[in-house]
Amino acid sequence: MSPDAPDHETEVVVVGGGQAGLAVSWYLTRDGVDHVVLEAHTATHEWADTRWDAFTLVTPNWHCRLPGYAYDGSDPDGFMTRDEVVDWLRGYPATFGPPLREHHRVVEMVPRSPGYALTVETPQGTRTWHASQVVVATGGYHVPIVPAWAPALDPSVLQVRSGEYRRPQALPEGAVLVVGSGQSGAQIAEDLHLAGRQVHLALGDAPRVARTYRGRDCMTWLADMGLYDTPVASYPGGLAAREKTNHYVTGRDGGRDIDLRAFAREGMRLYGLLDSGSGMSVSFRPTLESSLDAADEVYRSICRDIDRHIDRTGLSAPPPSQYEPVWRPEHEPTRLDLAAEGVTSVVWAIGYRPDYRWVRVGVFDGSGRPTHERGVTGARGLYVLGLPWLHTWGSGRFHGIARDAEHVAARILALRSLRRGSSLAPALEAG
Repeated sequence: MSPDAPDHETEVVVVGGGQAGLAVSWYLTRDGVDHVVLEAHTATHEWADTRWDAFTLVTPNWHCRLPGYAYDGSDPDGFMTRDEVVDWLRGYPATFGPPLREHHRVVEMVPRSPGYALTVETPQGTRTWHASQVVVATGGYHVPIVPAWAPALDPSVLQVRSGEYRRPQALPEGAVLVVGSGQSGAQIAEDLHLAGRQVHLALGDAPRVARTYRGRDCMTWLADMGLYDTPVASYPGGLAAREKTNHYVTGRDGGRDIDLRAFAREGMRLYGLLDSGSGMSVSFRPTLESSLDAADEVYRSICRDIDRHIDRTGLSAPPPSQYEPVWRPEHEPTRLDLAAEGVTSVVWAIGYRPDYRWVRVGVFDGSGRPTHERGVTGARGLYVLGLPWLHTWGSGRFHGIARDAEHVAARILALRSLRRGSSLAPALEAG
């Protein structure tokens, strides 16, 4: 099909039908903007198909809010399970009827004056869409990061990515090496540990946070303190905050801390940063103690911030407390013999990299991430949404999606008005 003879034309194409894409669709629907939401799988795919069975949110349920739709269950301070999140999110489209087309994968997008042309694989074959404006709402977690040397490990050892892990029983019998101590890695290690599996955990530089402190969930304190609403540019280091790893904690069994030192005391084996591997041997850098200490210091610093907030506002709260390490490594292990320790599986949980190769527009930096200001790229009529730290810490969570989507939708309306010569056009220039 020639780009000059598209199968479909619309004002706006939203690529991605997860929570971010649906959120901006809510505003566009409300404002009568002709648009379509193209989703490669289903609206709940990321939650239903890439989380493990025991997954729970790490943010309280009351954080779960989308435009015109908020958690209204009986446990606002609890933590929904994977299946509960799927059910909650599945109910959203029925509240406003978005023009959602599932199983429509965009495989290429190119500039077309005016606007963009998108090549889409559908159940009926390949189709072409033309749109004046496009919102890329596919998130930033596309390709799991695995070391280049991973294929050199002995093929008898099963290797899975965190998004492929489901339950301890799905892995071969034996010990498991989990690589990465961010939210997924720490929780998967906990899941295996609680199931009685011998776990070897290679730590990265992820920080941690208390589940509750001085009588309330820490994330509720942080929300009250405005931390989730502060623009990224206002944080120390500015845009570098976008590279930060989220704090590890869990919502499992009503929510609790994840203390890797306590796990070590119970028999989990901890190591520093995984460095290399071949055959049945892997090696680590001697960073274990410094990683544990750094994570604990972040934990304490957040508690101190809460203390200052309580003192400043005069709130009544239980007295402060101080975390003290319950275990310290006697030495820094730098090598693990997988065969000798009975390790039969490796779970890679060291993060993801973006993959926007299908977007043939020059709005990306050297690492392949889109350059933007609050979701507005330098290419006219092209926006991104649903990214961690898009504008605030809350941007990558349910907590901040509505505000980001509203801003992008307003810019879409402003550009449309500008093109039509409307008096609303100054809103575009005002940002």
